[in-house]
Amino acid sequence: MRVLGVDPGLTRCGVGVVEGGAGRPLTMLGVGVVRTPADAELGHRLVAVEQGIEAWLDEHRPEFVAVERVFSQHNVRTVMGTAQASAVAMLCAARRGIPVALHTPSEVKAAVTGSGRADKAQVGAMVTRLLRLAAPPKPADAADALALAICHIWRAPAQNRLQQAVALHSAHATKGRTP
Repeated sequence: MRVLGVDPGLTRCGVGVVEGGAGRPLTMLGVGVVRTPADAELGHRLVAVEQGIEAWLDEHRPEFVAVERVFSQHNVRTVMGTAQASAVAMLCAARRGIPVALHTPSEVKAAVTGSGRADKAQVGAMVTRLLRLAAPPKPADAADALALAICHIWRAPAQNRLQQAVALHSAHATKGRTP
C-alpha cells in the first residue's frame, strides 16, 4: 500500500509518501513541505498548496491519501488555514479518484508512538526508527506527514474490516424488514 500523508497548513503543508503494509517493513518514498509566503493573498496560497500536492500525486501515484483531521483550536485564524489546506488536499485526491482518510492527531500519535499524548520529538524519533532514517525529517510538519501515512497503513486493514461488517449487518437488517 502506498500512502501520501498530508499535514495540512497554509505556510507549511507537510507531505510524505510511505509504502508498506501491516506486519511488513515500511519504506519512505519521499518527504517534504509545500510552502507558501505568509504575506501572499489567500487564493494564491491555496493554488500553491494545490500545485504542490498535485506534483506529489503525479510523482508518487499513491493509492490512498491520509490527511490530518482538523480539530478545534483556540486560534480561529490558524484552524481556518489548516482546514482550507486540508480541503485542498482532499479535493486533489478526490479529483483523481484516490480514497482519502482523515486521522486525528491523537490517533496518529497513538499509532506511531503508542501514546496519543506524544510530543513532536517523540513522533519524529519513532518515524525515524520505523522508516530506518538517519535523522528525523525536518521540519516537524514533514515528520507528521510521514506519521499520518504510517498510521493509515497500519489502521486501514482494521477500518476496512469494520466498514465491511457494518455494511453486511445493515444489508441483513434491511432484508429482514418489510417495506
